[in-house]
Amino acid sequence: MPSKQAAEADTGPPLEEVAQWEGLEQTPEFKQLIQARLRFVLPATAFFLAYYFLLPLLNGLAPAFMRTDVFGHVNIAYLFALSQFVMAWLLAWFYIRRATRVFDPLAQKVRERAARGRGAAS
Repeated sequence: MPSKQAAEADTGPPLEEVAQWEGLEQTPEFKQLIQARLRFVLPATAFFLAYYFLLPLLNGLAPAFMRTDVFGHVNIAYLFALSQFVMAWLLAWFYIRRATRVFDPLAQKVRERAARGRGAAS
């Protein structure tokens, strides 16, 4: 019966493959990927949080406006609340679009850099 250490050693990738990933966060490719993602994610998050908290703020600060009927008994507050679902889906769609066009090619460069090894030049 093999020892516990031998069994643990057989479960992971060879040590030389793991070493290729060390220090990768310091490469220009990785930094470019992180910066590109932050340039999208931070403004999108700020926008969504502002949009999300605008509903309770408007309900508290301008209740007469929010109670204004648009059609039938459907008022502005209901439409604004429903628009938050649409906004979440739109932001997800924009993220997927940006990921496909920008983040995925950058991530591929990072993977290629990792495959070349630690000492590879850009």
